[in-house]
Amino acid sequence: MIKLIATDMDGTFLRNDMSYDRNWFNRLYHQLQAHHVYWVIASGNQYFQLQSFFEDYPETIFVAENGAYIRDANHIYALNAFTPSIIHPILTQLEQIPDLKVSVSGQAGAYTLDTMDPAHLAIMRKYYPKLTLLRDYHELDDNILKFSIGCPPERTDAIVAELRSALAGVATPTSSGHGDIDLIRPNVNKAQGLALLGQKLGIDLSEMCAFGDGGNDLEMLQEVGLGVAMANADPRVAAVADATTTSNEEQGVLKFMETLLTTDQRHAVKSR
Repeated sequence: MIKLIATDMDGTFLRNDMSYDRNWFNRLYHQLQAHHVYWVIASGNQYFQLQSFFEDYPETIFVAENGAYIRDANHIYALNAFTPSIIHPILTQLEQIPDLKVSVSGQAGAYTLDTMDPAHLAIMRKYYPKLTLLRDYHELDDNILKFSIGCPPERTDAIVAELRSALAGVATPTSSGHGDIDLIRPNVNKAQGLALLGQKLGIDLSEMCAFGDGGNDLEMLQEVGLGVAMANADPRVAAVADATTTSNEEQGVLKFMETLLTTDQRHAVKSR
């Protein structure tokens, strides 16, 4: 039986203009509450940005920063920060690769250099409402959860491979596509985050449903009881999913949830 529903945001729950059908969701959310099903956002984005979409739903739990920071409005379930001594070696490695736009995500906010290209900075502010400009990364004073990298889209796979080799055992690169790469702690991902949250809530991964579209959703869709890929998902993600739904533009998550929240469908999870 499904006891928890988790969804990625960009390219999954949100339309391309970063909106969602709030009336439809409100109705479904109250059904979740009536069925005692937890509502979880599992995203690579900053907690503060994710929270802004669900201010009217304080019970929402956030598996933010690709599983590194798990919390709701009042309680922190997990915080998986990088060891301080390896932060600057990672940044030094990134500096050696041309054409990267780097930012650092921490518990209190996000950080980038004041030399960042203004056009890219404007895009970043959509995803990082708490963004501080630094003269130098040695000014960092926070629990660092993730490194975010913008790169030429056609070089994404090559840079992921380069970083996987150069930072083996130190940081793991994962890509949501479109020239975006995240560096997270080894063995930290959305699936691991959901497993840890499940331990706190007394819910097994097999009792969860998750929605996703990008490479950083792959482990999550593989591990939960019902993994659902969007019609616009990366083919590698669609290949491991148990089901598919319509695209994010068509509000495929809400459409699938509408069906799922019938008694028979909530019991229809695959065996492990």
